[in-house]
Amino acid sequence: MNNIIFLNIMRFFGLLLLQVLICNNINFMGYINPHVYLLFILLYPTSNNRLTFIFSSFLLGLIIDVFLDSGGTHAAASVLIAYIRPLFLKFSFGAAYEYQTIKFSNTDFSQRFIYFLFLIIIHHFILFSLVVFNKNEMLLIIKQTLYSSIFSLIICLLFNSLFSKKQT
Repeated sequence: MNNIIFLNIMRFFGLLLLQVLICNNINFMGYINPHVYLLFILLYPTSNNRLTFIFSSFLLGLIIDVFLDSGGTHAAASVLIAYIRPLFLKFSFGAAYEYQTIKFSNTDFSQRFIYFLFLIIIHHFILFSLVVFNKNEMLLIIKQTLYSSIFSLIICLLFNSLFSKKQT
C-alpha cells in the first residue's frame, strides 16, 4: 500500500516538473502544447479514495495554472475529467472496472486508446473553452482542441508504453 502511495506521489511531481519545465515551452505550430500531466489523472489507481483523487487532480491543475498564469483553467478541466473518469473507465474497460481489477498495463491497447482519447478531448475542449471564452471563436476552440488532443494523446500513449510494466 505504501508503495502505491509513493508511486503516485512520484508520478504527481514527475509529471508536474515535466509539464512545467519542458512541455509548457513546446509551442508546435504556434499553439499546440502537449499536456503530459494528464497521465496522472488517467493512470491513477481506481481502488484509491475518490475524494483524494479529485483533490490531487485539482492541486495538479492549480499548480500548472500558477506556473502558466492561466487563472484556474487547468484546475477546472482537471477536476472535471477526474470527476467523470469512472464513466469512461466503465465504458472502456467494462467488467474489469466493475470489479475494481483494472491494471492499465494488462489492458488492450485499443481500450487504453479509447479511454485516453475521450478524456483528453474533453479536458482540452473545456480548457480551451475557458481560455478563449467566446462562443464566436468556436472554430478556434475546436481547432486547438483537435490538434492539441492529437499531440497530447500521442505523447501520453508513448509515455505509457515506455514506462509501464507489461505483465503476462
